[in-house]
Amino acid sequence: MEGLSVSDANLVVYVHPSRSKNVSQAILRELSSLLFKFNETFDGVVLAYAVNALDKHARILSGVHPYFCVRLKANLLLFSPKPNMLLEGKVVKLMRESIHVIVLGFSSAVIVDEDIRDEFRYKSKRGEGKYVSRVHKRHTIKVGTIIRFLVKSLDEEILHISGSLIPDHTGSVGWLDGDVKNSTTESNKKRKQPDGEIEVQELGIASGDTHSANNDRGIKKKKKRRNAEEH
Repeated sequence: MEGLSVSDANLVVYVHPSRSKNVSQAILRELSSLLFKFNETFDGVVLAYAVNALDKHARILSGVHPYFCVRLKANLLLFSPKPNMLLEGKVVKLMRESIHVIVLGFSSAVIVDEDIRDEFRYKSKRGEGKYVSRVHKRHTIKVGTIIRFLVKSLDEEILHISGSLIPDHTGSVGWLDGDVKNSTTESNKKRKQPDGEIEVQELGIASGDTHSANNDRGIKKKKKRRNAEEH
């Protein structure tokens, strides 16, 4: 999935004097406060972090409440969805007008009906709706389906994504990656191959029998003619 990247960052953490007895814990708390929020500095959402190196020499900042300035190096896992990127998410709600998706378990996305290509047709049975492809009947989208969609825009404040299923390379991940298509093709081959062999064998036997039967009839007719001429 696009939109995920790892960044090597040089960070500066300011620690309150009251936490000077456990600086490492204070740093982890500060880094944890960055998680699952859009950060303009990194131009993305911080999903995880790992501290690689910690500067043992802290600098005290002057002021009414002097803070410790600690420098460190960390690896950050960032989620930075941009327009025209391909994302994957799980369908949690599906209606005729829209498809609602959760991406990476925390970011919501919506695909409205005008951004769903005409190939898909909405069907509802016993209160459960789903989108079914007019071209490939086994290509379906319903609640619980993992889909791949195109990013149109991102609301950075609420981490809400507007998506699209217009391109042909979007839809159910299971179908696009060939799981359904391969299983269908293999099952068809298994059904067709024996039937084909049987048909060929049956035709061969039938044609052989017909040929031999015609020969037998011809021989019998010739014998009858000879017998009639002799008499």
